[in-house]
Amino acid sequence: MQTTPIDIPLATYRVQLSGHLTFAEVRPLVDYFSRLGIGALYLSPFFRAAAGSTHGYDVVDPTEIDPSLGSEEQFGALAESVRTAGLGLMIDIVPNHMGVSDAHNRWWQDVLANGPGSAFAKFFDIDWNPPKEALRGKVLLPVLGDQFGKVLEEKQIELAYEDERFVLHYFDRAFPTDPSTWLAILRRMVERVSERLEADVPERMELESIVTAIEHLPPRTAQSEEELQQRAREIEVTRRRLATLLEASGDVRDGLAQTIVEFNGVAGDAASFDLLEKFITDQPYRLCHWRVATDEINYRRFFDVDSLAAIRVEDAEVFQAVHAAALRLVERGWVSALRIDHADGLHDPAQYLQNLADAVAQAKTAGGAPAGDSARLYTVVEKILGCDESLPDNWPVQGTTGYDFLNLLNGVFVDRLGGYALRDAYVRFTGDSTPVSEVLHDSKRAILATSLSAELYALGNALDRISERHRRSRDFTRLSLFRAVREVLACFPVYRTYIRPDEGVVGEEDRRRIDDAVRVAKRRNPAMSPSFFDFIRSVLLLDDPTGLSAESIAERRQFVYKFQQFTGPVIAKGLEDTAFYRYFPLASLNEVGSDPKVIGTSVEQFHRRVQEQSVRWPHTMLASGTHDTKRGEDVRARLNVLSEIPGDWEAAIGRWQAMNAMARADLDGTPAPDSNDEYLIYQILVGTWPVGPLDEEGRRQYVERIAQYVDKALREAKRHTSWLNPNEEYDQAAAGFIRTVLGNFDTPFVADLRDFALSIADAGFVNSLAQTLTKICAPGVPDFYQGTEFWDFNLVDPDNRRPVDFAARRQALAWLEARADEDLPGLAGELLARWPDERLKLLVIWRALAFRRQYRELFDGSYLPLFAEGTRKGNVVAMARAAEGRWALCVVPRLAAQAWRERAPAGEEGEQRPAWPLADWWQETVLPLPDEAPRQWHNVITGERLEKSGSTENLAAIEVSQIFRSFPVALFVGHT
Repeated sequence: MQTTPIDIPLATYRVQLSGHLTFAEVRPLVDYFSRLGIGALYLSPFFRAAAGSTHGYDVVDPTEIDPSLGSEEQFGALAESVRTAGLGLMIDIVPNHMGVSDAHNRWWQDVLANGPGSAFAKFFDIDWNPPKEALRGKVLLPVLGDQFGKVLEEKQIELAYEDERFVLHYFDRAFPTDPSTWLAILRRMVERVSERLEADVPERMELESIVTAIEHLPPRTAQSEEELQQRAREIEVTRRRLATLLEASGDVRDGLAQTIVEFNGVAGDAASFDLLEKFITDQPYRLCHWRVATDEINYRRFFDVDSLAAIRVEDAEVFQAVHAAALRLVERGWVSALRIDHADGLHDPAQYLQNLADAVAQAKTAGGAPAGDSARLYTVVEKILGCDESLPDNWPVQGTTGYDFLNLLNGVFVDRLGGYALRDAYVRFTGDSTPVSEVLHDSKRAILATSLSAELYALGNALDRISERHRRSRDFTRLSLFRAVREVLACFPVYRTYIRPDEGVVGEEDRRRIDDAVRVAKRRNPAMSPSFFDFIRSVLLLDDPTGLSAESIAERRQFVYKFQQFTGPVIAKGLEDTAFYRYFPLASLNEVGSDPKVIGTSVEQFHRRVQEQSVRWPHTMLASGTHDTKRGEDVRARLNVLSEIPGDWEAAIGRWQAMNAMARADLDGTPAPDSNDEYLIYQILVGTWPVGPLDEEGRRQYVERIAQYVDKALREAKRHTSWLNPNEEYDQAAAGFIRTVLGNFDTPFVADLRDFALSIADAGFVNSLAQTLTKICAPGVPDFYQGTEFWDFNLVDPDNRRPVDFAARRQALAWLEARADEDLPGLAGELLARWPDERLKLLVIWRALAFRRQYRELFDGSYLPLFAEGTRKGNVVAMARAAEGRWALCVVPRLAAQAWRERAPAGEEGEQRPAWPLADWWQETVLPLPDEAPRQWHNVITGERLEKSGSTENLAAIEVSQIFRSFPVALFVGHT
């Protein structure tokens, strides 16, 4: 754990680069970010990605900046503008995988052309010796839209000659071919040319010489460096010779054209495709139907995405190649911080992070930075932690990307008892009482049986080979071991363990996780012999029987690495992308890194966890929304209010279900959508319902967004439909339901929905301001996802990657700055009078970040939890930060829906919402302060001073009604 890098960002702001937001277009925004109070601009991945990528995580060439975003010079200009503004620049590194569906991935293309003989074969995590013999030495490419034979005979795959090589075309994709296999084509060409040219004609002689050269190529299975170099050299020479010959000889060109026609077959004549089938079969890859991937894919992927192949950055050469360009940017001084994507997928995350830290230090030193701490960069890692899990102390980073904080903070605004009541209401509405633990287990099992079954089979086969190595385990059958390892995976409680098998030591935490998984697997499978599970446990915990060879021990260690790399995809796909779309009594709790069994966070628990964080990881990133969150931070803030009114919610969904009965379809006795899906739809509508009026186009766009979200949610759930097996009838029925119930905004349902949504919207906006200010004031580096300085009602990607109106935000900030200079208290009142003006959130962010910048030492200082006393003590979250006689006091409300519902009845759509204050709701609640705290405070957001309270002798205890007398949240500064 490192806590003192040279430059800790004040705050970070994530920009999602795309064709709609390039380097050149971000550059004019730098001044806005600086004025907002951001410390570092945080860019999404920008190295060359697959064509049309909207996120950048499918990098196809890490050595080149994506031309759709700009040139390296334009990146440099942006970096210099950032540096001139006094900001840092954080970049997102993707070390686990690469996109392989784009021809610009020259490493993958070389592997497809040369198989295990490629110089880049070791770059990718490919199993060249899978159990299926037909795949030995090949890469499975599950890219076809139908069965291979049908695709072939319908002439969807065709041979072509282009760019001095033979390729296979399948629609818009071109697959390279192994030059060793060109013999079949060239020999046919010789036959055709021989009909026109005598044996002594130079063109024919050259063609036959090329055939001879290819006949003598070292095979693609060659292992020695000398043979591989010879193969690469001779292939290049032969390609040029053939290209030169074709350019010079019309007879040879005609022979090639005739041969290609012959290879490509004749529609309706099945036998005419035999030549092409044989040629394809001889390639170092197997083209197959996309469904084959679930059972037979033999390269490690990012989760279950076939187009993202894992790379082996544990190899020094691969590491250098993948990071060379990024390190060059570091050396030039353009980069000041790093975000590391999906570290759980790496072979050895700790070693990778150390290698990266060393490489960064070398690059910075080469760029002129002095050695030591100054040669380090602020680095955070995308690590999803369980609710009782901590970041490994030996990782040389400053913390995580903030999902742990996001879920902790989000839970503060959930009423725990109300959450349990929502579970009961959910069961009554859906008629399904399956416990969430069973939903999660079933979801993992479903993933293991479908999209990740190939990886599961590979683990099972590896375990079977291991069992054969010792007499005490050789009687275990492959099927039994397969079932056992499947159960252990389905019961695994966290994303992964971090055992380093080569060191031979298992940490206490890792041992506990494995023991827990094995114990639960045994309990769930009483009919299976415990010995299978005990065997798996012994392998994972490095408990080797005596008498094993060094080779057998190495095989067991390799299994541990593979197992650890696989548990993450299982829980990510099983929990985040399946269970979260099956079980959602309160959808705001279904977030990346959350535990659906945990409802809410008490104030005491929040402070305890934050105090621990302030000691161990004081500079970790603090997120409330990211590009990967399931719903926008303000959707969650509003949905959390449902936990305060479970009875009203249950009554509302009961009414809506009755109102919309005719909109549901009947599919052979199954309603579409069913009650579970309908429950989710109503939550999403309430969580996203616009407060202001919409014109006709705005309504159309809203309905389309909801329909697209529901389509994705239902497919992710995999109950009635899925990505692998779409049920078009159910999909269309669900889409029809959305468009029917929202087709007319003047129906009783929409009126009731609007009234309900507006009745909780105010409390949701207060939750939003409260979580925003808490994030800024807590120990760590607050992070802001693009656009969230206004209300954030986005849904899961791609909805949350829509273009942001930065012009409106710049204009709003300029207006705030001008009005604050004139009359800060008046500004706050003016915005409250326009409640819920989205500039309220911008005001809180701007004022709090400006304060944090001005008094930075405060936020590196002590963290003091504060606890209210009195009638509303459970409705207050407060903390103090102190350093060198200066204090910051952050106080926010929680669970205050009752106050709004009592005093702010819903009006007509578009009607001005009632404004704060709700000061009298706090009754006799006070906030005690430490004796050494200041007696006078200045409100950073409103500009007001907190004067001596008439009900207390001094300001060592402040009346909460005074704290919230003019604004929903409060940040004070004081001096002793």
